[in-house]
Amino acid sequence: MKRAGPAASDAARVRFDKWLWAARFYRTRSLAAQAIEAGQARIDGDRVKPAHAVQAGMQVSVRWQELAWQVEVLEVQDRRASATIAASMYRELPESVAERERKLAARKAAGSNASDAPGRPTKRDRRKLEDFLAEP
Repeated sequence: MKRAGPAASDAARVRFDKWLWAARFYRTRSLAAQAIEAGQARIDGDRVKPAHAVQAGMQVSVRWQELAWQVEVLEVQDRRASATIAASMYRELPESVAERERKLAARKAAGSNASDAPGRPTKRDRRKLEDFLAEP
């Protein structure tokens, strides 16, 4: 007796970790699964398991450090493809784009005020500082 193939409704469903990997949010499926378990990737604002099925129309939120993406799933695929194809799998919400650009601009502005001396001073710098402090 032959088994029937997957139903049409199953063809439009993919595991959450697989979709995040195929959409190029994470480099590997295991990193995607770890992010899901940590609550950094959610579906419709709810924590789910990596095996949760993703369908078109769902809202996915992905957080990485202080940056966040709010996207709507347009297409589900379980194979990783080029970046242009991966970008066509979702649509980022406009408020998400604005918030992320604001945070990146703030980070860039804060970085420009940092001193030019990275890390510990060199031996030459320490000697100059000692000479400066030793002067009356």
